Amino acid sequence: MNRIGVFFAEGYEEIEALTVVDLLRRADIRVDMVSITAEKTVKGSHGIAVGMDQVLSEADFGAFDGIVLPGGMPGTKNLEHCEELMKQVDAFMKDGKLVCAICAAPSILGHRGHLQGRKATVYPGMEGELTGAEWVADKAVTDGNIITARGMGCAIAFGLAIIEKLKGEQAADEMAQKVVYQL
Repeated sequence: MNRIGVFFAEGYEEIEALTVVDLLRRADIRVDMVSITAEKTVKGSHGIAVGMDQVLSEADFGAFDGIVLPGGMPGTKNLEHCEELMKQVDAFMKDGKLVCAICAAPSILGHRGHLQGRKATVYPGMEGELTGAEWVADKAVTDGNIITARGMGCAIAFGLAIIEKLKGEQAADEMAQKVVYQL
């Protein structure tokens, strides 16, 4: 069974994070919701507090097949300032493991040099943060081991792209039908 870590920082975009968690769990993909702080409850950018499965110090990065970075402000900046998480993002990139980011969070990958020569997308107006990438206006963009998406309204497309990468196109199509999503 695949296992994904979704990382939550204060100020994350609730829909982007929780839609992905929901869709992946519906697809029988194990998801660990991880707080990047020592607190097991993390408040989103709209004040919605959500309980986590674990905190960063408990995360077993070796067990994860992929990392998901939700957007939102100041959530994206808080993720980027978490040195331990950034070390793990770099390690996942080096090892060719799955790294996914939505909304403002793809900017993190651009800042760290991981988008050189790749196709990617980001929240409108932040295209300049995708250093070295070819910007694409799609809802979700997969290029190798990286999946990026534009924003909250693209959260289902983002979740389905992750399912497709891990379980195949048929599994993603079946999930889209189950949740009545039209691509």
